[in-house]
Amino acid sequence: MDIDAVLRSLDQMASQRPVAAQIVATSNNDNTGASELAAILGADVALAAKVMKLANSAYFGLSGKVTGLPFAVTVVGFNTVRAIATVTLSGIDGAEVLPTGFWDTSVHLAAAAGSLGPAFQETTADAMCLGLLAQLGAALLHHTDAEGYDQLVVTTGLGEERFVAEVRRYGISTPQLTAEALQQWHFPVAMVAALREVQAGPEGALLRTAYEITARLLQPGHRRTSLARLSNGRVPESQAAPRLAAIRDDVTALRSALGL
Repeated sequence: MDIDAVLRSLDQMASQRPVAAQIVATSNNDNTGASELAAILGADVALAAKVMKLANSAYFGLSGKVTGLPFAVTVVGFNTVRAIATVTLSGIDGAEVLPTGFWDTSVHLAAAAGSLGPAFQETTADAMCLGLLAQLGAALLHHTDAEGYDQLVVTTGLGEERFVAEVRRYGISTPQLTAEALQQWHFPVAMVAALREVQAGPEGALLRTAYEITARLLQPGHRRTSLARLSNGRVPESQAAPRLAAIRDDVTALRSALGL
């Protein structure tokens, strides 16, 4: 696969979605405040509505209390606004064809990562964004090789087994390709590292654990790997049952808030 060509296609997509591109670029600036970001966001009614709905959702616990965009940006956080804009920027929100179960997997990863975030010294919102965007690479691989990728999904389990198969076929895994895309859009270094190291490395432990939990929730025949091992001891296996129950509730709240 020509990864450079895939990444160049993202720039073409960005040119077709100027407000989303401006949000992603502006939110990288440390001097940007909530009011400035809200002013840009307000130029895209659909994006603004998504941020408002998420800020007022059960997931953030402020149902109906957020009435203005600047406050909504503060509630959900800059990374969340950037993540929502990135979904639009990459075109996956309006894609007619995506890998089987793409959004179901993405929402579960978002909920799982958000729930696990504090155990890894990450805010719930930032960790949720990491999970939500992790599967962007899968959409890009599928766009390039729809039939081949569909077959790969059918024959592999979510997580390490699929990553290995992706590397064998394409030379890169889903989270690694996502990392390259987010680096191109100047996302935080820590977020890019978490995606690159999902198969091995301390920075990838949060997302590795989120993939395992997502697989347990979505794939009944999944062969389990110890949460303690995947999380480097931060999430004991004894917490699995209560966490799974809580994450199911978060999935419902996020799915409603994001309109997925």
